Amino acid sequence: MLRPNKTVPDDWPPITPASAGPSGGAKAGESLPPELSLTPRRPLRTSFMLVVPLALSLLASVNRLPASDQADGAAGQSAQSASPATQPGAQAAPHQAPPEKKDEFKINVDVSLVVLHATVLDRRGGRPVDDLGRDSFRVYEDGVPQKLSVFSHADIPVTMGIVIDDSGSMREKRPGVNAAALAFVKTSNVQDQAFVVNFNDVYYLDTPGDFASNLEDLKSALDKIDSRGGTALYDAVNAALDHLKLGNRDKKVLLVITDGEDNASRYTFEQLVGTAQKSSAAIYCIGLLGEEQPGGLFKMKGGEAKRAAKVLKQLAEFTGGQAYFPKTLDEVGSTCVHIAHDIRNQYTLAYYPSNTRKDGTFRTVRVEALGPDRHTRLLVRTRTGYYAPREASALASGQ
Repeated sequence: MLRPNKTVPDDWPPITPASAGPSGGAKAGESLPPELSLTPRRPLRTSFMLVVPLALSLLASVNRLPASDQADGAAGQSAQSASPATQPGAQAAPHQAPPEKKDEFKINVDVSLVVLHATVLDRRGGRPVDDLGRDSFRVYEDGVPQKLSVFSHADIPVTMGIVIDDSGSMREKRPGVNAAALAFVKTSNVQDQAFVVNFNDVYYLDTPGDFASNLEDLKSALDKIDSRGGTALYDAVNAALDHLKLGNRDKKVLLVITDGEDNASRYTFEQLVGTAQKSSAAIYCIGLLGEEQPGGLFKMKGGEAKRAAKVLKQLAEFTGGQAYFPKTLDEVGSTCVHIAHDIRNQYTLAYYPSNTRKDGTFRTVRVEALGPDRHTRLLVRTRTGYYAPREASALASGQ
């Protein structure tokens, strides 16, 4: 099992041009070398091979929706299922998947279907809009309108990873951050799969098995605190994205919590973006980067904080997530609950691309939504694009 290389030049920049990265620096969209893996306390196999994103390998077979809404080869809007996030005192925790029920939302494998999970907000107050139908949405790929084949607004089970900074500067913050992360997982669907990655200049999978089986497993993983060293943020997120592939839920999510710039990774930011855009995962980031607060917990200032914030904002934007920058630890808890609510109240949209070429190119995606009055334009947050699959002949020829 290969382990991360801890030896990083002293002048290694936080956002490195691709040409300066390890192994020559892969550009966004290129396959990455199989050099990194999550290491003990629990080793994790990672491949970092070029794979077709899950979002391109799903079929419009939505069993949860009423039969009347499945006409025209697609699923209509179903009543949103009750989420533990909306129930007082809910304490549900992710666990290994029980047998699937007949009425569960399920999308089966089809490499040509593009699946998007979209958050819709009103433009004035930024409040979620949850009463839209299929006709409210327009999807464009490279500027060309696409026909929706799947539409749903339901609490879909999630494979999620919680990736938490455990560098020396996080020592005093970890108890509050851990409590916030537990608040996040307590809102989960009972069908969810979850794992925890703690990282400093190395990174670890700290859940027993590939995923936690109960809330105690998650709490134990979060409590494995060894706050020291640097911040290998890019490497840790890269490995967590790879581990998400082991999950079998249709929606993939990472929650990343950090208080600083990357200063210990072998991978560059550009390489990480390339990996993220090949994945269907939405990445939500919480940056503890504000000016120094009473108690001295948030100490980043000036250019350092701006650079770190830019990285988190871009990573979230590219993947359809969101970046948050709370000023106090108390705000971290409410932010995690807000993120959980966001994940539970998304629309699922899917289409077969009108561009059927399997050329491995990056395709931009844009989603527009109108309010129930069909005039009010709403804000839509989803991933900005995806990589088309390649024909086997193109892969063999190295194109």
